[in-house]
Amino acid sequence: MEKIMVVGAGVMGKGIAYACATSGYLVYLNDLNQDVLEKAKKEIYLLMERSFLKGYLTKEQLVQSKENLYIESDIVKAGKDVDLVIEAVIEKMEIKADIFKRLDEICQKDAILATNTSTMSPTELGAQTSRPDKVVAMHFFNPVHKMKLIEIIRGLETSDETIEKVKEISARLNKEAVEVNEFPGFVTSRMNCLIGNEAMNMLMEGIASAADIDKAVKLGLNHPMGPLELADLVGLDSRLRNMEYLYQTLGEKYRPSPLLVKYVKAGRLGKKNGKGFYDYHEEKNSNEDISKSTIKQR
Repeated sequence: MEKIMVVGAGVMGKGIAYACATSGYLVYLNDLNQDVLEKAKKEIYLLMERSFLKGYLTKEQLVQSKENLYIESDIVKAGKDVDLVIEAVIEKMEIKADIFKRLDEICQKDAILATNTSTMSPTELGAQTSRPDKVVAMHFFNPVHKMKLIEIIRGLETSDETIEKVKEISARLNKEAVEVNEFPGFVTSRMNCLIGNEAMNMLMEGIASAADIDKAVKLGLNHPMGPLELADLVGLDSRLRNMEYLYQTLGEKYRPSPLLVKYVKAGRLGKKNGKGFYDYHEEKNSNEDISKSTIKQR
């Protein structure tokens, strides 16, 4: 398996494309929007350059990684002869289902179709195709280039052969894989959503500030990020969609925090648009001030 198509050039799609290209795969990054694709390519190249400067890539690997990456807005051209597709679009089942129907028509018959989802059913997506045995979920984590885990979720019809191939790919991507039998939320999303939702309720109830809640979890429970920081990174709209899905499928304990609903209605979506539980405009201005000060000193 040497050719991979990534569908969706958002945060996760860019990260997955980077991981695949730097691991020696030929990667076609697909998105409907050509401007989004051009921007994604620049950002992936920038990340490759940073990885080279930090010593994670050799000069030869840097050059080869850039040559491995192609952008293509036409999904038919991008997907006609790939061995694996990793879909990384918005967490809405109707959108994913439509994409899988198209992929089934476009891709060669032995190609594996994977979804990068944190909650959705690979069984339901497999049912949209004529190859449910080759449909699986590969749940990557953000930021992809730093996070070591991939959850591999087996649908009802997913074959052992498909699981083994995806495990081999995960190893080549320098990731650790865990195999999960399909159930809403899998392992990590169920845990993350519960912890994050409780943190939001605690903030709403005035128990502590966002910064102190996150600090308590990081220092007291040894989490690398606080639950509110993590929600901002994921995107509060994405977290709300996940919570709503888990609430529908698993019941009352996953009812979204009213504070999360309010923030999304207010357009506070997290780091991607500058404000969530934290104000990232202030962080950006602070970094710019530090940069200007450093330039003056030089």
